[in-house]
Amino acid sequence: MGDPPRRTARARLRARAIPSNPAFWRSPVRGVRFTAVLGLVLLAGITVVFVTGLLSYAAYNPDLAAVNDKTPEKGWLGFYLFAWPTGPPWLYRLTQGLHVTVGVVLVPVVLAKLWSVIPKLFALPPAASPARALERISLLLLVGGVLFELVTGVLNIQLEYLFPGSFYPLHFYGAWVFMAAFLAHVGLKLPRALRVLRHGVTRPDTDELASPAPAEPTVSRRGALAMVGAGSLLLLITTGGRSFDGVPRRLALLTPRGGAEPGSGPDGFQINKTAASVGVTAADTGDGWRLTLVGPAGEFRLTRAHLLAMDQYDAALPIACVEGWSTSDQRWRGVRLRDLAVRAGHPDGAADVLVESVQRAGPFRTVALRDNQVRDPRSLLALGVNGADLSLDHGYPARVIVPAAPGVMNTKWVTRMTFGGL
Repeated sequence: MGDPPRRTARARLRARAIPSNPAFWRSPVRGVRFTAVLGLVLLAGITVVFVTGLLSYAAYNPDLAAVNDKTPEKGWLGFYLFAWPTGPPWLYRLTQGLHVTVGVVLVPVVLAKLWSVIPKLFALPPAASPARALERISLLLLVGGVLFELVTGVLNIQLEYLFPGSFYPLHFYGAWVFMAAFLAHVGLKLPRALRVLRHGVTRPDTDELASPAPAEPTVSRRGALAMVGAGSLLLLITTGGRSFDGVPRRLALLTPRGGAEPGSGPDGFQINKTAASVGVTAADTGDGWRLTLVGPAGEFRLTRAHLLAMDQYDAALPIACVEGWSTSDQRWRGVRLRDLAVRAGHPDGAADVLVESVQRAGPFRTVALRDNQVRDPRSLLALGVNGADLSLDHGYPARVIVPAAPGVMNTKWVTRMTFGGL
C-alpha cells in the first residue's frame, strides 16, 4: 500500500528544498551556454589582470635589494623578473591602470559566473570519479582564489595600507594559487565551452546547469548577460577615470583618487600620502634639512641651496601608483640623478642607488633604484613642479621622480642617497 498523495507531495517538497537537489535551483537563466559566455570573458580578462600583475611586481625591482622585495620567500615564482625599463615613461601608468581597472570591471562577471555554477558546488556525490574529484578541487581553489584576490585588491584600492607589510605577499601568492586552479579549470572546461558556443546544446538533457524544474522566466539569458555588461560598464565609468584628468576623473566617484583634484595651482594634483600621514613635519624639512650623498668619493652633505646651484633640468612625467590611479604629465624640475651619481664618485653616472626618506611611518621609507633608472636623463631629484617649489605633501624639499616607476618608488622627503654597493 503506497503513501498517501499528501505525504508524497510533502516529501517531494522537502527534497526540493535541499541544495544538493538540482530542482532546488529553479532559475531558467542558468545553462552551459550562459556560463560559457561568461567563462570566455573571464579567460580574456583574467589573463590581462594576471600578466599586468606580474609586470607590476617586476616594476618594483624586487631582485635588486631586500628593501624592494616584499615577497622574500618567492623562490622560483620570481623566474620571470627582469630589470624594469624607464621607457616609455607611461609604461607603469598603462600596465597598472589596466590591472586595477580590468580587475574591478570583472567583478560583476565573476559574481555572475559563480551564480551560474553554484548548483555544482552542492552536487552529490562530491567525487564520483578521479576526474570529478579534480574538477571539484580546482573549483574550490578557483572560487576561493578569485574571491580572495578581488576582496584584497578592492580593499587595497579603497583603503590604502589596510594590510601594512602584508598586502604584497598575500596578493602575490594568492594570485599564483588562483592561476594554478584557473589553468586546471580552463584545461577541463575550455573544449566544452567552445563546442557549446559553436554548436549550442544538442540535447536539453545534456545541459547539466539547466534547472530540471525551471520557474517562469523574468529575464532572458541575453537580458541577464546585458545586465552583467551594464554592471561592468558602470564600474568602468565610476572607477577607470581616476587615471585621467577632467571629466573622467570627476566621474570616478567609487575610488579615492576620483572626483575633483585635491587643490589648484602648480601643486594641485593627486598624492599617494601626505606628510602628516607618515610623520613628516615642517621641522624635518626646514633650514636644518640636508641631503647626504654617499659613494666612492666619500660622503657629502648638501643643502637645498647647493642643489639649486647645480645644473637644473626639466622632465614631463606622470605619477602612477599601485592602486591604479595616475596623474597626467607634470613638469618637474631638479637635478639629474646621474649628476648626483657623478658627484658621489661614479664618473659615468651609472650606479644603483639606495634612497632614504625622512618619513617616520608607512611603507617604502627606503627604496632602491637600478642603474638604468639613475642613468636616464629624465630621472630627477626634483626640487619643483609646474614652475613652483614642491609643497610639503609633494615631497619638499626634494623628491625622486623616475620615468615608468611605481609612485611609491618616487621617494618623497629624500634625506640620504647611497650610490653603488647594493
